[in-house]
Amino acid sequence: MAGEKKNWFQVAQDRIQIAGTKLGQNPEITEILRNPQRTLSVSIPVRMDDGTTKVFQGFRCQHNDAVGPTKGGIRFHQDETLEDVKALATLMTLKCAVVGLPYGGGKGGIVVDPTKLSTGELERLSRGYIRALGTFVGPDRDVPAPDVNTNGQIMAWMIDEYSKLTGHNTFALLTGKPLILGGSLGRTAATGLGGVYCLRLAAKKMGMSLKGATVAVEGFGNVGFYASRILREEDGAKIVAITMVSGGVYDPKGIDPDDLKAYENKNGTVKGYKGLDNVSNEQLRALDVDIYIPAALQNAILKDNAKDVKAKIVVELANGGVNPDADEILEKNGAFVIPDILGNAGGVTVSYFEWVQNNYGYYWSEKEVNEKLERVMTEAFERVHNMYTKHKADKVTMRMAADMVAVERIGEAVKVRGWVG
Repeated sequence: MAGEKKNWFQVAQDRIQIAGTKLGQNPEITEILRNPQRTLSVSIPVRMDDGTTKVFQGFRCQHNDAVGPTKGGIRFHQDETLEDVKALATLMTLKCAVVGLPYGGGKGGIVVDPTKLSTGELERLSRGYIRALGTFVGPDRDVPAPDVNTNGQIMAWMIDEYSKLTGHNTFALLTGKPLILGGSLGRTAATGLGGVYCLRLAAKKMGMSLKGATVAVEGFGNVGFYASRILREEDGAKIVAITMVSGGVYDPKGIDPDDLKAYENKNGTVKGYKGLDNVSNEQLRALDVDIYIPAALQNAILKDNAKDVKAKIVVELANGGVNPDADEILEKNGAFVIPDILGNAGGVTVSYFEWVQNNYGYYWSEKEVNEKLERVMTEAFERVHNMYTKHKADKVTMRMAADMVAVERIGEAVKVRGWVG
């Protein structure tokens, strides 16, 4: 497992290398993009409830700021490593660039199991982390956000601590904040909604109607829930299978995501809902459906099981849900893949909107946020699809096309700024 983790950053670097080569980019520019500009490791002493002091390790990586401040989440996880953080920061650069945001990629993390901390200890750790980063982050330099095991409350503590350091409120430092501290309407559903906007465009290109189309969703957290709910309510799609960690349900007649979520909130699992058949992730991936949405784990689809996927469209809402090795097999079998850096970029897009609203102190309605999100996602999808169509003969997949759009954009900024001769 450790070997695989170590390799993750290498995989991100390889993707940039392949994109640069396919574009015929100046190799010096590609080399700049393969390497993070800045990484910081910090030690955070925290007074525990029992009076002892424990020291936690934290990281922050700023991959590339050629087009603007870096942007990316903060993860609290016991297996966090600097290599992971570098890999994720690199992928955030690509994600921001593919949708045309004026951001580079950043990522941060603390090596901690937050479930083992009291609320007070968690608050002291969160404040200690932002104090340790100090001016390494800032609204014009590096803008963090929630990620694995972090949330709006943790962002609020960090904002408060940073504001003490600067002597004034700095709400634009972080995104994913509670509404009362400058959060944005529409943020909760943004990742799922952004994926649906891309799916609608893909279905149109393939001549597929979403009304009555069958959908299997792997993962029933925030993203999987909103994607399935929007598809059912607005597009008339039929959600036939949903899985989560503790089991799944299958109903060829269709599932109501709202009703299922209420059941899950009450029982802690979707298993046993309406006495429906239990379905595993493996079974869900092989279902004969029109649309498959991996919205949970990394590496759900690998080279080995890609042949089992029968869906015509795969919308990758989980980061790394489909391993790049599987893309070619999926395409050969007639599946159209919407890659993660495009499919789930709705989240960072609305985070960008939040930052914009903070910076000019005027806030939009949810309708305005969603309309702006649709425009950004539509333009991004068309850019990637055009790149894909243009280079299809050169064995370019949709993922490679998305990487190429991103690498071309950042490469242009690197060149214009005179970072290469």
